Amino acid sequence: MRVLVTGSAGFVGFHVARRLLRDGAEVVGVDAMTTYYDPALKRRRHDMLSEMEGFERCEFDLADADRLRDLFGGQPFDVVIHLAAQAGVRYSLENPRAYIDANIIASYNLLECLREKPARHAIFASTSSVYGANRKMPFSETDRSDHALTLYAATKKAVEDIAHCFAHLWGQPITVVRFFSVYGPWGRPDMALYKFTKAIFENSPLDLYNGGDMRRDFTYIDDLVESIMRLVSCVPDHDAVGSSRASLGTSPAAPYRVVNIGNSQPVGLMTFLRAIEESVGRKATCIDLPMQKGDVPETFADTSLLLDLTGYRPSTNVEEGVRAFVDWYREYHFGDR
Repeated sequence: MRVLVTGSAGFVGFHVARRLLRDGAEVVGVDAMTTYYDPALKRRRHDMLSEMEGFERCEFDLADADRLRDLFGGQPFDVVIHLAAQAGVRYSLENPRAYIDANIIASYNLLECLREKPARHAIFASTSSVYGANRKMPFSETDRSDHALTLYAATKKAVEDIAHCFAHLWGQPITVVRFFSVYGPWGRPDMALYKFTKAIFENSPLDLYNGGDMRRDFTYIDDLVESIMRLVSCVPDHDAVGSSRASLGTSPAAPYRVVNIGNSQPVGLMTFLRAIEESVGRKATCIDLPMQKGDVPETFADTSLLLDLTGYRPSTNVEEGVRAFVDWYREYHFGDR
């Protein structure tokens, strides 16, 4: 299987590409190597992938339509897994243009390439943030997602809608996967787990928004990767009938579906912080700050569709997942100390 993974030097992209390579796939990885966070971490991830058999490393911006078209001019891809994006809810308040370029324009360019040279299945990453101001819990794929609270969420929802149009017009099967608070080894430095762990190791105060009175559906990276791997073979087909796997959750107008990937067990932020303290072996010093613009008090995924499609549901608890991250952090930053 020949697979294109965009964002292959990113947190999720690295783990997905590594799993595919271990499973024997041929992987072409594309990453823009942006400076949103330290590119050294991205280079380290890409270097590790480059040491594995079957990996082709490409470093350019998907907003460069010509470079992307050239890539598609070669051997066709069986599967495309689109994970490249400008992430970060709070950063969208500081640099909104980055989200238009990296999320909407780059995704459009990729869809244009798929229109000209289709893949058997394309998987596009989205986010629980598209549920926006919804108050009904847990969030289900059939819930409306019309009230985005940040430009980040709005761009991801726009990509979902554009992808549906392409699936309807050109027949490219597309699955959109909505991620819920993914965490684990090799995670991004802008994420709460990384920032909290860093602050505790350095005996520095950490920012705690809304007094820690928030709950998140923390999803461990290995569970997310397993879910994506199983969804690769779950190609949506709007012409399928009955309760076949191809028809479950599929749009009536296109070979397109949306699937939540979450742990289905929201955890309080203070519980998450206590797990970090336990793994590091030190207590945190906190600075209480108000809820940030765009934040929501809780996320909670309904993953029944994922279970019906794949027979799998994420289940790693935060104590286990946080311990794995802290072990990685200690090794990455301090060696064996």
